[in-house]
Amino acid sequence: MKLTFWGAARQVTGSMYLLELEDDYRILIDCGFDMDRERGKEDDLPQAFPGSVFPFDASTINLVLLTHAHIDHSGNIPNLYREGYEGQVLCTSPTIDLTHLLLTDSAMLHRRKLHNLAKKKKKSQMPPPNVVNEWYIEKQVDAAMDNFVGIAFQQRFQIKKGLYVTFIPAGHLLGAANILIEVVQNGKYRSILFSGDIGRYNYPLLPDPANVPQVDYLICESTYGGRYHTPNLEVEAELEKAIIETCIEKPGRLIIPSFSVGRTQSLLYTFNKLAIQQRLPPIKVFSDSPMALQSTKIYSRYSKMLNEDARQFIETHDTLFDFDNLVIVEDLKNSKAISNYREPCIIISSSGMLEGGRIQHHIRHNLSNPYCTILMIGYSAENTLGRQLLDGISSLRIGDQQIPVLAKVKYTDAFSGHGDQNDLINFVKQQAPERLKQLFLVHGELESMEAFHAILKAEGYLNVAMPEKGQTFVLD
Repeated sequence: MKLTFWGAARQVTGSMYLLELEDDYRILIDCGFDMDRERGKEDDLPQAFPGSVFPFDASTINLVLLTHAHIDHSGNIPNLYREGYEGQVLCTSPTIDLTHLLLTDSAMLHRRKLHNLAKKKKKSQMPPPNVVNEWYIEKQVDAAMDNFVGIAFQQRFQIKKGLYVTFIPAGHLLGAANILIEVVQNGKYRSILFSGDIGRYNYPLLPDPANVPQVDYLICESTYGGRYHTPNLEVEAELEKAIIETCIEKPGRLIIPSFSVGRTQSLLYTFNKLAIQQRLPPIKVFSDSPMALQSTKIYSRYSKMLNEDARQFIETHDTLFDFDNLVIVEDLKNSKAISNYREPCIIISSSGMLEGGRIQHHIRHNLSNPYCTILMIGYSAENTLGRQLLDGISSLRIGDQQIPVLAKVKYTDAFSGHGDQNDLINFVKQQAPERLKQLFLVHGELESMEAFHAILKAEGYLNVAMPEKGQTFVLD
């Protein structure tokens, strides 16, 4: 049995792992979009299949397993079908709905890019061919989604004789799972666990990550393997503090870049709780993301899969996300009109890393406003606009504008959906070191992986690998 790491290897995005069984049955675990490639970072790997998005023949894949909906895990699935894959995608039911939403949004963005590309005449303006190859449109998303099949949590599902899969709740996002694969071949049993993204404990809306069984091989994410979340941070108090400092004491406007799927729902739920507790000042809260609105409807639809606190809240108050002074902004005209609103306010808009979406309009018009606070609430990958702001850049280029940074930039990890080093260690420590044949670290920047690796070594986990992209391991 062989395992090849085709993505999220010594980087955070592009999760994609190929498991080849002894009978040549091939399982692709996640099929994510590589944001580093989108930003122009070329692969060092030779192109085995020229013109292909993938370093393998898509038609040879038998099955795809999807941990959760985020684009860095799901974003290349339409391309897999376009290049000849004919099998199913197995995931949880909420993941199907959220993935459809996210892939459709990506397709709309790709269609606009293709339209703009047709207008460009200078070769210097052209993006790299490998990037253009990854762009797909809505009909390709719909064709892919026809093959998604929902699997319940904690159900040991038989794929074929001697092959079983179980989706174990991971927190992090509605429907997100750690995936257990069990293989029985030639009288030998082997178990492999893919972590997906590991969620936090006591996170708004989401249940805690479930315990996982002892396995032979563990593939573990390491996004925050080198850092800790702020201890004893109370989500509602942290948000209330930011509101008072920015909108009451100044008064100014608070801008919160937020991912539409998952993060915005946690924010709106926390705002709602503050409103119920009469801790939210009577100021407008603009939620400016059509995709966030659709995602919120999906969260409401699957409210029985949320944590006990959220289920009790909706039973008492009938709604998770709606409160006085919340303004849902649907069309672009009203989005731009927010710039003319002169009273203190709060603006929640996507994307969380500032790499696209309506947030760029709000940042562009407020970055030089000293009465504005930009509150970053999640991870920003290297080279993104969000990371540049967090690194203290004095001016930021958005489109063709270079804008001085006069607004206050703050960061809180209260809403981070990723477990920190402690959470990751606790996840790994569910495995007895002497029984774990090998541990693979993925989905993290190299510095973060190395820090996590050092901690694991001290805990007795000696057989730990940090695979490079394209590296293959034999699982005996």
